[in-house]
Amino acid sequence: MKAALEVLREFALLGVTSFGGPSAHVAFFRDRFVVVKKWLTEAEFADLLALCQFLPGPASSQFGLAVGWKRAGWVGAFAAWTAFTLPSAIALTVFGIGVMKFGGEAVSADSGWLRGLQIAVVAVIAKAVVSMWKTLCPGRSHQLIALAAAGVMLSTGVAWMQVVVIIVGALLGLFLFRQPVEQADLTGRCPTGVDQSANPVGQCPVESGRVVGIVCLIVFFVLLVGLPALATIFPQSSGFASFTAMYRSGALVFGGGHVVLPLLSQEVVDPGWVGREEFLAGYGAAQAVPGPLFTFSAYLGSLIQGPGGPWGMAAICLVGIFLPAWLLVLGVMPFWEAVVRRPGLRAALAGTNAAVVGLLGSALYDPVWVGAVQSARDVVFLIGVAAALLVLRLPAWLVVIAAGIGGWVFLS
Repeated sequence: MKAALEVLREFALLGVTSFGGPSAHVAFFRDRFVVVKKWLTEAEFADLLALCQFLPGPASSQFGLAVGWKRAGWVGAFAAWTAFTLPSAIALTVFGIGVMKFGGEAVSADSGWLRGLQIAVVAVIAKAVVSMWKTLCPGRSHQLIALAAAGVMLSTGVAWMQVVVIIVGALLGLFLFRQPVEQADLTGRCPTGVDQSANPVGQCPVESGRVVGIVCLIVFFVLLVGLPALATIFPQSSGFASFTAMYRSGALVFGGGHVVLPLLSQEVVDPGWVGREEFLAGYGAAQAVPGPLFTFSAYLGSLIQGPGGPWGMAAICLVGIFLPAWLLVLGVMPFWEAVVRRPGLRAALAGTNAAVVGLLGSALYDPVWVGAVQSARDVVFLIGVAAALLVLRLPAWLVVIAAGIGGWVFLS
């Protein structure tokens, strides 16, 4: 239980300070779990990140689930998801109730405090990219894979291309990095490199989770096929229809975050459940809160008439869109932990990790830099943020909060 409470505390901090979307979340996670807490090595961090980017669904939330699972088993996974997700979900539900009563005109992407947060995220991600480049791209071959991955993503701009890039990186790793694979000393430790004492039951989750993992994967596919069929049988249930729509969106989107928005628009705007103006107002609000962008589903649920009123529908939609992530991560992790130690796969992961550095580098430019830095004044503000983060070495969460206040003062 001690380990689960530790997970809860760490993700609660991230849940109220990790502004900026999925790419920023990766940087915040790395700073907290690799640099500060040392729960993961740089390689373990990149391995998990590659896995979560390969799976459909919200990559940052899946990564949080995986970290919680590694640290404290199933209870840790639930603690991580709850603490990281609920702050923004509650804030967006309250905003949705306010929109129903007063309208959503108050949300503005030009708000100074929001621009300050966005500029701070540029510095946080840049720091992560540089550090991961040094650690995960030690040779020319690694560096070429990373640069090629960044070039492909920037030139195509297609979210699902990241899956192709990761696969190609793995194949190149198998070909190029067969020899320099080191076996970690796992004596007395979990396969992840996390001390067994951190697990509340004193043993690695992988040793007891494979049956549950298989069940989770089966349930994932059964619901993906079965829910739409049941929705046609019970069309009068708005709660069931909303849950089905959210589950389908969460299960079929690659790239997470902003990529899910077109799917959600088709699911809730086209049928007339939510107006287009209300949808856009909620999207603006989702940019202004920390945590995963998929909590936008809670806002949408609060606007849909159904069982339990705004809060009940918000909970239905929130669970619906995140359930695929739960089932996939908890289904795959027990097998991933066992397979990841094999030398051949380690070589493939060396190529995958280099590709991940390229993916994060491309995201640093677009959408992060492109969306945040628009003038010379923004560049000056960014220099100040970078000084606080890199020279003064202030914690990333504190720098982000200070940047929001500074943006409200200087950028409004």
